Amino acid sequence: MATLSPDHLFEQADKLAVPPRAGPPRQVDLRRAISAAYYGLFHFCLTAAADEFVGVTQRATSRYALVYRSIDHKTLRDLCLEAKKPTPPAKFAPYFPTGGFGPNIQTFSTAAIELQEKRHLADYNPQPRFRTSDAKLAISTARSAVQGFHRASDEHRKAFLTVLVCPPR
Repeated sequence: MATLSPDHLFEQADKLAVPPRAGPPRQVDLRRAISAAYYGLFHFCLTAAADEFVGVTQRATSRYALVYRSIDHKTLRDLCLEAKKPTPPAKFAPYFPTGGFGPNIQTFSTAAIELQEKRHLADYNPQPRFRTSDAKLAISTARSAVQGFHRASDEHRKAFLTVLVCPPR
């Protein structure tokens, strides 16, 4: 299975956010840049989870695809809403690190929620007009969030990915 590279999605977003030589930037390009920034972060999560539970060397297998495809946008959003909190609700407490996720995962979670909301606006709401700065901010936020996730402790990353793949009921 060829996973979607978050870096390639970020690069695509960068290209779309470059203003033309003449005239204003096209709204379609700015909207797609914002969308690609979110999708870079989203596919980063899918890849990280499948790599964690199935393994990087197993990317061509159906098991890898199963884990990769098991995560949806709502599941990511719901987890991120809980991961931002200093104290997890009872149903999450046994699976979250003692003392919560800490600043790296909390910042990642905040960014994921904000970027998902911006993507919804960009993809589905015809009213807002976006500026180049809006697209560049979304791209920067997504890249920073991924870097922050990597800076989190191994325990925090594994706990986040476990609950992402196996949300408690």
